[in-house]
Amino acid sequence: MALTRDFKVTIAARAECDPDFAKAMLDEAITLFLNGEPDTARLLLRGLVNATVGFEGLAEDTGKPSKSLHRMLSPSGNPSMDNLAAIVGAVRKVLKVNLEVHAVSAA
Repeated sequence: MALTRDFKVTIAARAECDPDFAKAMLDEAITLFLNGEPDTARLLLRGLVNATVGFEGLAEDTGKPSKSLHRMLSPSGNPSMDNLAAIVGAVRKVLKVNLEVHAVSAA
C-alpha cells in the first residue's frame, strides 16, 4: 500500500502556500453557510483557521477562548452569528480580503 498524506494536512499545506486557494476556501465556507450546509462549512472553516491564523491567534483576535472556538467549529458546533462573524472577520483579515455578497437567481 502506498504512503499517503492525511487529507487535512494536505489541505492545510496548500492553504498556507497558496493564498488564492485559501481565499477560495473562505468563499466556499461562507457559501455553504448561506446555502444551508453549516456542518460542511464549519469543517472547512476549521481547516482554514488551522492553516492561517491558528486557534490561539483566533482566540486573541476574537477575545474568545481557543477551546470554545474549537467547539464552535467542531462537527457538533453551533456558533452564534456574532461568533461566526468574528471568526470570518479574523480569517478575512489574515487573508487580506474584502467580502461582497452577490445574489444569484435560482434556476
